[in-house]
Amino acid sequence: MTTAILRRALLPAALVASLALSACGSGDPLAEDSAAPGGDAAGDSASDPAAAPAGAIVVGGANFTEMQVMEEMYGALLTDAGYEVEIISSDSREIYGQALIDGDIDVVPEYAATMAEFLNREVNGAEAELVATSDAAETVAAMEPLATELGLVVAEPAEAASQNGYAILETVATENDITTLSDFAAFQPDIVLAATEECGTRPFCQPGLQDTYGFAISEVLPLGFGSPQAKAAVVQGQADMALVGTTDATLEADGLVLLEDDQALQLADNLVPVLNAASAEDATLVETLNVLAPVLTTEDLAELNRRVDADRELPADVATDYLTEAGLIGG
Repeated sequence: MTTAILRRALLPAALVASLALSACGSGDPLAEDSAAPGGDAAGDSASDPAAAPAGAIVVGGANFTEMQVMEEMYGALLTDAGYEVEIISSDSREIYGQALIDGDIDVVPEYAATMAEFLNREVNGAEAELVATSDAAETVAAMEPLATELGLVVAEPAEAASQNGYAILETVATENDITTLSDFAAFQPDIVLAATEECGTRPFCQPGLQDTYGFAISEVLPLGFGSPQAKAAVVQGQADMALVGTTDATLEADGLVLLEDDQALQLADNLVPVLNAASAEDATLVETLNVLAPVLTTEDLAELNRRVDADRELPADVATDYLTEAGLIGG
């Protein structure tokens, strides 16, 4: 494996306007001292032409668990391919999205439908009609011209999708052979739902469940998205179903099971690399990231999240382990 540099930094919103990538690791407790320029890693690369970095790449994105895992996966893939990598996290899509458009970030892991609508609003205004659908290929196809207009390139989407999901008691599902939302609506249409405060007006929450599946939701308990409180409400019988994420790996431990969205209510939030167009001119960079697309599944991502959130492992460690076991790095 080639020797390269991988560092992580957290980018505060206040620093975006004067983004200085060369200083992002300075003083950051998440940065690795051994990766500082001029250290052993850089020295080894300089003395061995075969180990010289292919180029410097900045991976960006959000700073919650799932995105940190994905950023570390991109970083490990690129480091293994010989690139010098720095990872920058920020609090919002508006921050890292603008940095990506400006070329201060080279690539971010994104959710196809969510990013498609972000770009749609950037190009067509806040009231633009939805372009994303429940099909990943259609959503990426709709995103591509928007991305092009903003100087971005969309790579290959993975099977892994992180979407809204709905969970019920595993005992109820098992005893009544319920595996889908349609099954549950036929079994028990009148329900109390534990979800977010906004669920009542969101098309993919209460209105969508009622219109698409025929649920009659008598009450929405405002307990949050996939929160311990929302899941506990189902376990304790205060709610019949909870709004959760499809990559929530704590459901089994809580005695819950995720129901299949068999009528495709949710949009296709498959994981996909989005690159600055200038960076994407490097075909090797794009090809290196695309190797993940046919491998990463929703179940894989849920397990990686579990290892970080439940087992307290580091995102970098679980990302490296996964890629190594999949034969994508270190071969």
